[in-house]
Amino acid sequence: MLFETYDSRGYRTVDVRAGYGEWVTTYERTVEDVMDIAVLDRLTRPRWADTTRAVDLGCGTGRTGSWLRGHGVTAIDGVDLTPQMLAVAKERGAHDRLVEADVTATGLAAGSYNLAIASLIDEHLEDLRPLYREAWRLTADEATFVLVAFHPQFIMVSGMPTHFTNAAGEDLAISTTVHLVSDHVTAALAVGWQLAELREAVVDDQWIALKPKWERFRGHPVSAAYVWRKELRAA
Repeated sequence: MLFETYDSRGYRTVDVRAGYGEWVTTYERTVEDVMDIAVLDRLTRPRWADTTRAVDLGCGTGRTGSWLRGHGVTAIDGVDLTPQMLAVAKERGAHDRLVEADVTATGLAAGSYNLAIASLIDEHLEDLRPLYREAWRLTADEATFVLVAFHPQFIMVSGMPTHFTNAAGEDLAISTTVHLVSDHVTAALAVGWQLAELREAVVDDQWIALKPKWERFRGHPVSAAYVWRKELRAA
C-alpha cells in the first residue's frame, strides 16, 4: 500500500541506499532497542544457541548481529545495500562475513543457513515476495526465518515514515511502503513458510518514557516479530 495515503509529515523522500548512507552517523543514537531488540527478547523460538549459521539480511550497523552473538549464535553473515552501514558493522565485528547486496538477491549459496533474520527493512520493499523467496532459498530444511517489522497500524495511525535528520538539519524520509500483516502471511505461505510465532509490541510506559509525545499513541501496535519455520521436505 502506498505510504502517501497516510503521510502526515511531508518530508522529502530519498531512496534506501542514499538515506541510510546519510543516516549512518546518527543511526545508533536514534533507533531505539525497544522497537526491535526488545521484541526479539520476547520470542520463544528459535533456540538461538542451537543456530549453527545465520544470515542477517539488511544487517545495517550490526545491531542485530551483536544481539545474535550475545545469544549464542556463533557464525553470522551479514548483507546490506549501503556500504557506509557495512563499514560500521565491520568495525563492530559481530559478523564473520559482510556482503554488499540487495536482500532479495544476495548471491549467497543456497541452503547455507539454519537461521535467516531481517529487522526493520520490510517497509523499504515495495513487494515482500522476493524477500521471503530469498530467505527460503538461503536456508536449509527445518530452518527459521525471523522478521521484525515496523507495524503497519502504527504507520497508518501516526503517518510517520522511517525518517532521520541529516547533517544540514533537514528531516528526510526513506522510501516507505505499508505492508499489512496479511501481506506478510500471504507472501510467506506462497513460498512454503509456516508461521511458528508472532509477537506484537505496543506503545507502552517504556516507549512514553523515551518519547513523551507518543502518549497519544499509547496502546497502538508499533512493531511486530514474525517467526517462520521451514519444515522438512518429504522424501
